[in-house]
Amino acid sequence: MLDELGVMDYIRFGRTGLEVSQLCLGTWMFGTHADSREVVDRVTAHALLDAAWDCGINFFDTANRYGRGRSERYIGEWLADKERENFIVASKVFFTTHGRPETGLSRKIVLSEIDGTLERLGTDYLDIYYIHGWHEGAPLDETLSALNDLVRLGKVHYLGVSNFAAWQLTRAQWIADVHDWESISVIQPRYNAVDHVPYTVDPAVMPLFDLFDACRAQGVAVCPYSPLAEGFLAGRYQRTQDGEVIVPKGSRGAMADGYGRFPERWWKVLSVVRAVAEELNATPAQVALRWSMMIDGLTSVPVVGGRSTSQLEDNVATLRLSLSADQYDRISAAGSYTGFESPYTYTR
Repeated sequence: MLDELGVMDYIRFGRTGLEVSQLCLGTWMFGTHADSREVVDRVTAHALLDAAWDCGINFFDTANRYGRGRSERYIGEWLADKERENFIVASKVFFTTHGRPETGLSRKIVLSEIDGTLERLGTDYLDIYYIHGWHEGAPLDETLSALNDLVRLGKVHYLGVSNFAAWQLTRAQWIADVHDWESISVIQPRYNAVDHVPYTVDPAVMPLFDLFDACRAQGVAVCPYSPLAEGFLAGRYQRTQDGEVIVPKGSRGAMADGYGRFPERWWKVLSVVRAVAEELNATPAQVALRWSMMIDGLTSVPVVGGRSTSQLEDNVATLRLSLSADQYDRISAAGSYTGFESPYTYTR
């Protein structure tokens, strides 16, 4: 299969000594319900994990909230008869799975949630533990102190953050440095060719124009999520002549209210992505995914999802592609801002 799809290389993860596959399998749809059914049930989840491993992906991303814990549990069941040391497993903390409040990053929550995560995954440790998002109510030094303790206890190997702005990442690194605590090794922002710049889910922050500069300065690796803009860059959405968007069945737009009102700039980017795909005899998804891997001066390992093995294999085939500087620049230019507008559809 690898000969057909492309050769998976294992790359050094930022400034760490960790080696990871060039793509990371995202599992947020494992156990998630829509229209009274699981989007990816246990059988399909295990088939996707089998396919990922067959393709050389050793890096799996989950969170305690995905599928209300079912994502972690499905991965744990699959790992049960595997050699744990072959895999890089990442999870997150911010949302709680029991008790109150529903969100938080207090020491109490961090120490409670890690035990639930490890139990569901059936493992003694996480390779990467992310702070899932910024939380105003929890002192950052308290959160980082608790996470540092988890590293010292061997329950976590590396620390990451998701949906952080540059100043928040820099502040976390400064606190860790002052106290000689474990620093942040990886960040997970939303990033794709139509957004053009990294994003946080916080609508008050919006585009993070300087985030990658902070990552370069601090040697932080990047794991972009939503590299295909929830399927938009795969060409799944179409427009009628009168501008009405045709939302495909089973897509993110069909599951999420408010998703599907795409800015005109997005369609311009998709047009260029399709043109480059024709030049390379590739799919739009492959071209868009390769673009997200080409962050100058940074290790970028996109998080790819999918609900079928065919979608996953199409993503892995990205590794056969090389974008020329001209092709990369054309896609980038199509996504450039002509004025400040928010492409982040969730806030419209």
